[in-house]
Amino acid sequence: MAKMKAAIISKYGHQEKLIITDVETPVCGDSDVLVEIHAASLNPIDFKIRDGQLKFLRAYKFPWIMGHDLAGVVTQTGSKVTKFKKGDRVFSRPGNGRTGSLAEFIAVDENELAPIPNNITFEEAASIPLVGLTSWQALFDIAHMKRGDRVFIQAGAGGVGTFAIQLAKHFGAHVITTTSSRNTEFVKSLGADEVIDYTSQKFEEVLRNVDIVFDTLGGEALYNSFQILKPGGWVVSIAGDPDQHLAEDMNLNFIKKQILRLVGRKANKLAEKAQAHYRFIFMHSSGQQLTQIAELLESGKIKPNIDKVFSFEDSQKAVDYLELGRSRGKVVVKIR
Repeated sequence: MAKMKAAIISKYGHQEKLIITDVETPVCGDSDVLVEIHAASLNPIDFKIRDGQLKFLRAYKFPWIMGHDLAGVVTQTGSKVTKFKKGDRVFSRPGNGRTGSLAEFIAVDENELAPIPNNITFEEAASIPLVGLTSWQALFDIAHMKRGDRVFIQAGAGGVGTFAIQLAKHFGAHVITTTSSRNTEFVKSLGADEVIDYTSQKFEEVLRNVDIVFDTLGGEALYNSFQILKPGGWVVSIAGDPDQHLAEDMNLNFIKKQILRLVGRKANKLAEKAQAHYRFIFMHSSGQQLTQIAELLESGKIKPNIDKVFSFEDSQKAVDYLELGRSRGKVVVKIR
């Protein structure tokens, strides 16, 4: 078997450090494209998996290659592949079970890939898939955002926030966000209409009549979000309490569904009291949606936001930096 370099961890644990080592190059299936990875980006889900926080929802096999976002070049296509050819520049957030972008190669189903726009680099392309698809699915698929909606996006300077603000603004929403004073002008430049400095103000004390809350923080920030909603509004969370709806989406067994019903009970009760809706989501891979996002990138309507680029050898430093929680935009690893 051919070998490749990959950044792996060997077991769950907060103290686990990435090791770059030789692993088997993935096999390209009939519907797959083998991608030579040029750049990858990191997301909080990477260290949440390492810490074992998602064990209940999905079991991960070790050694586990970290990374969910990638950009690179097609080097091989399966016999049934029709959309891509060798040499194409592509980007993706592969489906669960196929992740592992801190590596030299990855096999991805062709339906989970999109062509990279000509006006962006591999590093910029790698920063987009997870945050782009998460924002798209939260705002459109779940909350059905429309022009004129008042949309509150938590943590506007973070990876998801920087994309979601631009997306909501482009489609005609009135965008409100939170950040610290040092990032106020930055989030305004992305399209935020109102900015709340979370170090001196509580959003639940200053906001009312919001149509959609996109919660990226969880905890009390999630629970307080229901106070600011219009009746019929939505809270969509990627950091709060998973519930039975997520269990159904993931086809979890009966016992896990009942457990998540209990876990999500507080948020769902608050939604009911506010005459509003609550959903916790895990984004799903979609080459079709990523292609629509690529068109927005190509037209310049949305711009990638990268805080820092690390070398492949410094993958662990990239994880450490992301965990500080201070990055303005995405943290990217240049593989080649």
